[in-house]
Amino acid sequence: MVWWWWILPAASALLGSIVLLRGLGGFFGGRLVGGFLGTAIGGALLAAGAVVALAGLDVQTYQRLTYERPVATIETRQLGPQLFEATLTTPATATEPGGSVKRYQVHGDQWRIEARLLKWKPWANVLGLDTQYRLDRLSGRYESTADELTAPRSVYDLGPEPGNIDMWTMARKSKRYAPMVDSFYGGGAFMPMANGARYEVWLTQTGLVARPMNPAALEAGGEGWH
Repeated sequence: MVWWWWILPAASALLGSIVLLRGLGGFFGGRLVGGFLGTAIGGALLAAGAVVALAGLDVQTYQRLTYERPVATIETRQLGPQLFEATLTTPATATEPGGSVKRYQVHGDQWRIEARLLKWKPWANVLGLDTQYRLDRLSGRYESTADELTAPRSVYDLGPEPGNIDMWTMARKSKRYAPMVDSFYGGGAFMPMANGARYEVWLTQTGLVARPMNPAALEAGGEGWH
């Protein structure tokens, strides 16, 4: 029923304007009492419409800021010591209407997914513009710093094919001409890898969040991670 936050103030403003104009007409036409009452009632209706509109903007801002949507599912299968096959499933997008399923060999103890994020100002959120994203890379991550320095690494580019429009880069280069853009930045989430573990990656208005989706992921220590 979010649309009520727009219908009610619009109706109140329209009715208030009509009553106010008729009241002013009556006032200047010599009908002082009727004109005064009409003016007062019309002004009150306009004020009520403004209050409801402001309340609606506030409510919708909260709703947009808590809006989340899934951007990927990651399943891991162990191939060897600190070596896993990660299956990355992404939903349908404008460039991939059918979504995609891709498999990668990932070295390490954890997987990490990164994205480029384009965040809009709150007033643009109210108009329906939610945080935009582009998955950027998938990589392996070691718990040990020593392993990070010496063990095999694996990094995969998840960006669009050459020639596709990159809105993040365009916004970064022309931000002063895009007043609705609040910020553009890189974000990421990582989780432990385990045989048979399954995770979902969600995009929120503040970045990426990864959540364990089955017992294998929870047993690997995924609960409470981001």
